Amino acid sequence: MKFIEDLDVRHKTVFVRVDFNVPLNDRGEITDDTRIRASLTTIQYLLARGAKLILASHLGRPKKPDPAASLRPVAARLAELLGRNVHMAPDVVGAEVERLKAGLRDGDILLLENVRFHPGETKNDPDLSRALAQGVDIFINDAFGSSHRAHASVVGIAGMVPVKAAGFLMKKEVDFLKKAIDPVKPYVAVLGGAKTEDKIPVIEALLEKADCVLIGGAMAYTFLAAQGRGVGKSLVEPDKFEIALNILKKAKERGVDFRLPVDHVLTASIESGVVTQVVNAYPFPAELMGVDIGPRTVAAYAEIIGRAKTVFWNGPLGVFETPAFAEGTMRIARAVAASSAVTIIGGGDSIAAVAKAGVSDKISHISTGGGASLEFIADGTLPGIEALEG
Repeated sequence: MKFIEDLDVRHKTVFVRVDFNVPLNDRGEITDDTRIRASLTTIQYLLARGAKLILASHLGRPKKPDPAASLRPVAARLAELLGRNVHMAPDVVGAEVERLKAGLRDGDILLLENVRFHPGETKNDPDLSRALAQGVDIFINDAFGSSHRAHASVVGIAGMVPVKAAGFLMKKEVDFLKKAIDPVKPYVAVLGGAKTEDKIPVIEALLEKADCVLIGGAMAYTFLAAQGRGVGKSLVEPDKFEIALNILKKAKERGVDFRLPVDHVLTASIESGVVTQVVNAYPFPAELMGVDIGPRTVAAYAEIIGRAKTVFWNGPLGVFETPAFAEGTMRIARAVAASSAVTIIGGGDSIAAVAKAGVSDKISHISTGGGASLEFIADGTLPGIEALEG
């Protein structure tokens, strides 16, 4: 795979797939520009070397053109950050877009409209890929967070442009996440969140690599219920019980220290925002549900994290959006930040958790792609990366 530094981009038309999938409020204003800022190194490098830039991204999951999902606010914010004009295309492809592309001069920037406004994007449609590639000399993929999708602007276009390479953000993501695939040991993985199904492939992969896996969040209750523990009205996935038991069996066979919470913060309802009690025994009262790991679990997990040389964390360990149920996740965030290990955070909720704990600057690497980071660790590659290697 080539990298951006390997290329001569002067006077070349360079198509950069970026990840500008930023959150917008009801007024269409950007509430977090982290993903835009993450792309600046690549964009500024290309501009400084006299390239003509075409930028493409999705925003949200629209099925058709929708003003609420337009990239126009992104164009305005990018222009502010760069201190230069960003031309906004009226569409993804078409005669007017081709006219704008043909009129680019060295140092110009054209941002295409939301690529998901075109139905061919998510289908990796060859016709759309060919239209996107029209007049393009170089394709740069700097959208790690979108590279687990075999879409036209990520994968299809790569096969239709003569030169292709990874941008700085893509390179940084791959270099750091490789440390979670071939880690310095002891290697500790912390996995939370609600759905067991989303984490099964990465858990399977981690059982081959990790010394210890620490489980929290609602996912823990599926594992506990599968073992016959009464967890009240906690969120569980009964159809995943067999898979959960199989994972526990594999962990034991491979000598992986697979930890589940030993105590739990319970509430009658998440909406109440009130802790009813903390328990360290089963069954839970039938009318209560688990919403956070308890203090004994926090202490045990923090001690294990403190001994690690590599830590990968994906998913909150409780309903951290509610202050009363956030303590476990916040304390684990601080434990990860205090560790001398290489620490890697993947996933939007985990990113929000370390930000809320005020320790983002103490994490070795915060991945811009939650789903992409999980798939990379599970498979060792992504469709977007394979397209650059082909």
